[in-house]
Amino acid sequence: MDKIKILWVDDEIEMLKPHILFLEQKGYDVDTSNNGDDGLEMIMNNVYDIIFLDENMPGLTGIETLEQIKAKYPNLPVVMITKSEEESIMEDAIGSNIADFLIKPVKPNQILLSLKKNLENKKLVSEKTTFSYQQEFRNISFEISNNPDYMGWLDIYRKLTRWELELEKSNDESILEIMQFQKSEANQVFSRFIENNYLDWVGGRSKSYPVMSPNLLKEKVFPLLDDNQSLFLIVIDNLRYDQWKAVQPVVEEFFRVEQEDLYYSILPTTTQYARNALFAGLMPLEIARKYPKYWKGEEEEGSKNQFENELLGEYLKRYGRDVRYSYNKILNLNAGRKLVDSIPNLLNYKLSVIVYNFVDMLSHARTEMEIIRELANDEKAYRSLMVSWFKNSSLLDIIRYLAGKKVNIVITTDHGSVRSQDPVKVVGDRNTTTNLRYKTGKSLNYNPREVFEVRNPHDAFLPRTNVSSNYIFCRKNDFFAYPNNYNYYVNYYRNTFQHGGVSLEEMLVPVAYLRAR
Repeated sequence: MDKIKILWVDDEIEMLKPHILFLEQKGYDVDTSNNGDDGLEMIMNNVYDIIFLDENMPGLTGIETLEQIKAKYPNLPVVMITKSEEESIMEDAIGSNIADFLIKPVKPNQILLSLKKNLENKKLVSEKTTFSYQQEFRNISFEISNNPDYMGWLDIYRKLTRWELELEKSNDESILEIMQFQKSEANQVFSRFIENNYLDWVGGRSKSYPVMSPNLLKEKVFPLLDDNQSLFLIVIDNLRYDQWKAVQPVVEEFFRVEQEDLYYSILPTTTQYARNALFAGLMPLEIARKYPKYWKGEEEEGSKNQFENELLGEYLKRYGRDVRYSYNKILNLNAGRKLVDSIPNLLNYKLSVIVYNFVDMLSHARTEMEIIRELANDEKAYRSLMVSWFKNSSLLDIIRYLAGKKVNIVITTDHGSVRSQDPVKVVGDRNTTTNLRYKTGKSLNYNPREVFEVRNPHDAFLPRTNVSSNYIFCRKNDFFAYPNNYNYYVNYYRNTFQHGGVSLEEMLVPVAYLRAR
């Protein structure tokens, strides 16, 4: 590995020889200059990794030298060294994007610390993170194998997500592979856990059960309506927990996270089922029975979520929440811009619901459009694309405005998605659903050992399309493929983000209550 090359510019450079000798003994290559003009010329003729620059020099001052360095080499780190602690000098230096600021007299260890912070920080952080995960790996594996309950799985998924986000900063491919192996193992065990417990939860046969789609608003949102101010509920469709953690720092510029939880999305983990259940406070079968005009079955044409506003109104009435509320659904860029303009009017409502469909649209676009596939070819890139959208979205404009009005918000979602990897063969008739993570129909042919099957849909509080229909769900990162044109189908849909089945990423989704700063 080449030595790190340093240029030190100071009009009293002769007095700094002990510091320079110290750095050379540590393995650094140090050039020196006693004025700004010569320093600039050396920078033009040599490649340096970092510059140490005295602020108070005769002739071309340190600040003036800094400005010329940054004009030509904006990414070259510069450490400003000064005798003065005047605030204006610090502001000028910081405003010029310095890497560090040291006050004379500097000690050799201060210089060494600055070098490590600016040049070796990523390497040191990566090594520390890798070591820490290696220590934690055994603990997480023990928790996965120790028959966790539904609360235990929330804790496991939080830990896995935290390490995934930390380790993606590392260049160590081997540790990333270990992380993905452990996540795959967790999903396999979690799928068995859901198969053993889900029907008891929704059927009321379990003494304890998690917060799920139908009781999310009752548990997490309705109690907040007792406050004397407006509340905004923002539902970002198809938002995974890791994506929420990626955008959380942006949101926290304006809001403080008072409470953050995960809840369980119902099956199928799709908008038609999970989001209708969220707004109705009922399971899909209960909606179809109690409000048949508000439920559209799999076989019916048109949007399956066009009555969310009405279902929410009925839900509020059933729980005695006689409040004025508004409901807005954002399906495209123009709708988002229009909503930004009308936000001041929504402050007159006790509860305002905003549904954003962007992440779901991104998921579908990634499947259909080659350029989006290339931009989001794995989880890390997919998160990055989502964060990029969020930072430039009308949703962030709304969040920023609400923070200025000191309005509190709840951010949540209806379900997540999983990157599909392994095909599972299924055969069905022409009326079989097209979703890649679940199927329902009357003539399904499949290997029961490869799926979570619900032979009687009413056991899962799901409507039947006909008397003999059942539901089957993919586990972990599987996806359904038809035997006809099998290879083309598999190659097209492998590595696409899908939802509808059983996985940590689809079922364990975020809900966060935020107070304006």
